Amino acid sequence: MRHCINCCIHLLPNDLHRQCFRCRGADHGNQKCPLCKGESKVALYRDSKQMKLFAVLEVRTDHGENWNGLFCLKKGKICSLIFGLVIMTLVMASYVLTGAKHGLLLLPSPFHYGAFASNPSLMDNESLSDMKDHYQPSKINVSYVKDYPSIKLIIDTIASKIEFITRQHPDLEELRKQESHMFSVIPNKFLPNSKNPCWYEEYRGNTTTDPYTTNSYALYSKRFRTIFDYLRKVFWNHLYHYKDKHYRLRCLPHFYIIGQPKCGTTDLYDRLRLHPDVRFSAIKEPHWWTRKRFGIIRLRDGFHDRYPVEDYLDLFDLAAHQIQGVLQSQAAKESGKMSRIVIGEASASTMWDNNAWIFFYDNSTNGEPPFLIQDFIHAFQPNAKLIIMLRDPVERLYSDYLYFASANKSAEDFQEKVAESLQLFGNCLLDYSLRACVYNNTLNNAMPVRLQVGLYVVYLLDWLTVFDKDQILVLRLEDHASNVKYTMHMVFQFLDLGPLSEKQEALITKSPASNTRRPEDRSLGPMLPTTKAILRDFYRPFNTKLAQVLFDDAFLWKRT
Repeated sequence: MRHCINCCIHLLPNDLHRQCFRCRGADHGNQKCPLCKGESKVALYRDSKQMKLFAVLEVRTDHGENWNGLFCLKKGKICSLIFGLVIMTLVMASYVLTGAKHGLLLLPSPFHYGAFASNPSLMDNESLSDMKDHYQPSKINVSYVKDYPSIKLIIDTIASKIEFITRQHPDLEELRKQESHMFSVIPNKFLPNSKNPCWYEEYRGNTTTDPYTTNSYALYSKRFRTIFDYLRKVFWNHLYHYKDKHYRLRCLPHFYIIGQPKCGTTDLYDRLRLHPDVRFSAIKEPHWWTRKRFGIIRLRDGFHDRYPVEDYLDLFDLAAHQIQGVLQSQAAKESGKMSRIVIGEASASTMWDNNAWIFFYDNSTNGEPPFLIQDFIHAFQPNAKLIIMLRDPVERLYSDYLYFASANKSAEDFQEKVAESLQLFGNCLLDYSLRACVYNNTLNNAMPVRLQVGLYVVYLLDWLTVFDKDQILVLRLEDHASNVKYTMHMVFQFLDLGPLSEKQEALITKSPASNTRRPEDRSLGPMLPTTKAILRDFYRPFNTKLAQVLFDDAFLWKRT
């Protein structure tokens, strides 16, 4: 049968023809089209099957009459269509708004451990978390809930998943395979007359060569160029000549202030460096063990060239020059006197930041890192001493938020970020171990606030798998703030430092505290009472375990 395209009446079902104002009778198909007056302008053919209305509407040429057939639809069907569209719109709007709010729109879950690129050249300016290849959907609804009972359910779920399982320490040969260059530079024996791990290394450059020309710390930061300008001037005066060869003294730190951030490490560093027998690296926080040796300058910038161990050793050249002066003095040579100078390094990321492991070590078991920072430090310095400064994790988190948040800071915003971070952490624990979630780079980058940094006991237990307990001094910021003299004496005794005069001790203990809250943050006031209650519940099982490990109930932080 032939029908004119201008006549939509023949495209409607038969039971609707009588309602169409264009109908001329039951057998109108044989009549001439009143619009085209019998002229066959554009004809459509159909078989015995009904032709779909919208399929034909797409090819019509006269838009003025295209919609006439729609008036023939029953009102009930039109209402059903409109109602369905409204429901669909509401559902989609809800999904978009919820997803956008939590940064989850069209993003997969960040808790599956897939394959990672081990070649830093593949990185651009994207975040490290964008390197994941495979994901699995999360199981806890991450929609934000403000009421305490709902968040308490999440905290209870987290508490039920906590297991403190002892970690297996990798053997030395495995470590050598991973960092062969580092093992080729650092010897396994050091000078016997120095408290620090020091050794002489042959210098193969000539007197016109700049020894620091390729140092990454000098290349990437203008702040350090003044330091290296001075080192260049004095470098040649400290070369040791023996059998027509030049040697330079190399040293690693005797002790490390390894953590934690916003716990008073800066104040401890500033006071300790006033001791006449203490020297620190030329840069306060090199972050070499945790970041720079992997080529990480800032996490948001991706990877750069890896900083070799030689660049790190350069930071201790000033201290090495002073130690060398003592060792080569005539009195020392005659009496075999040991240098009392001790070198320290104070990167607050050393204790907890193992975020880069997943991009370089691919033999993971159940998402847990096969190698940690302490494995390598212990391999080179089994006698190293470690100082940890801790603080009530609830207050530490709020201080961390005030310091690192860039805009829209408020007690309400902090509570919202805490709730979201708790939900993300809970999601991870549904599928992975506590250690896997704590060292999960993607999870750590996704959480709006750094909850994991306050899980002190998780990190401490992992350090205790390689170092003896008497090699680690754990202090509380609260004790340090109330009695600086007492905590500093504990540190002096731990490092076996020489006695001080009253004037020297007063200089160290009576100077004002360093790194207090910035003036612009003081006006924000404390966190909300509800937020504090939420965080106390979350950190309680971790603090309980920490107090058990250290045999000190002060680390329960009940009175703060």
